[in-house]
Amino acid sequence: SLTVAQNVAVPLREHTRLAPATIDALVALRLLQAGLPVDVGTKMPSELSGGMRKRAAVARAIALEPELLFLDEPTSGLDPITARGFDRLVRSLVDDLGITVLLATHDLDTLQGVVDRLIVLARGSVLADGAVREVMAIDDDWIRAYFAIRASPVEDSIHGS
Repeated sequence: SLTVAQNVAVPLREHTRLAPATIDALVALRLLQAGLPVDVGTKMPSELSGGMRKRAAVARAIALEPELLFLDEPTSGLDPITARGFDRLVRSLVDDLGITVLLATHDLDTLQGVVDRLIVLARGSVLADGAVREVMAIDDDWIRAYFAIRASPVEDSIHGS
């Protein structure tokens, strides 16, 4: 029942005593930081694409300038082009805003394109912890099988390898 801008403004209205004009300016800024045009703020979430909804959710999540942001499978359900755009957004949150992002994902492109540190959880424990390349080099059957999916024959035929 709230527009995108009203949704992004909720934490600002509930947890600050900022003037309405300041809140409006911050909402516009957060929408831009999330990669959305400001005019998206007048739309209802149901009018947005899946990728735009996820960006609107990020705008709301960063409304109060958090130091830490949790994302659970953020590229799930997105087409590859939109998913890579979302990856660039996540990277910009880290690089430009200094936000620490804890990200749960199974998306190999996200892992290889965004993540600084990877923790692999499997078989009820931590199998690996380190940079993506370091983890990929670990001699573990599960880890090798997981990253081998990237080099599967289907993937090779799609990319013409």
